Amino acid sequence: MTGERRSTAGPDVTGEPGTPAGAGTPARPGTTPEPGAAPEPAVAAEAPSAVTPAGAAGPLLAPGESDRLGRRLHQAVTGFVDAPRASVEEADRVLEEITARFTDAVAHRRRTLRTSWQEAGPDGGAPSTDTEQLRLALRDYRELADRLMRL
Repeated sequence: MTGERRSTAGPDVTGEPGTPAGAGTPARPGTTPEPGAAPEPAVAAEAPSAVTPAGAAGPLLAPGESDRLGRRLHQAVTGFVDAPRASVEEADRVLEEITARFTDAVAHRRRTLRTSWQEAGPDGGAPSTDTEQLRLALRDYRELADRLMRL
């Protein structure tokens, strides 16, 4: 790793009210989204510290998992005309799975953050974190909390 980390914040939820997430400009300069393609996740520009817990600012869902769930939801939407009830039932199952995955991912992130400042000291005793490590941990907690509140 080169010391640079990019944060993937997930779908764009900061747009104008009533604008679908990801609508508007392409996710990356010089790229054009394909018609009907799922929107790309936004990428934050902040370069994090090397002591930030692994994955603290990455996507909460793995890209493949996110794509799979997006395809399932898209199929539910496109199948609405032929089977409205089945489409809504499938959308409900997809949302239930997304909720469970996010809950698991946030719990994992919280455990990772907690470990970053609650590690045992060299003799197995009290934590030996210094003020800088605590400052970085607090920053990571704030970033994750802010990110969740923007959902």
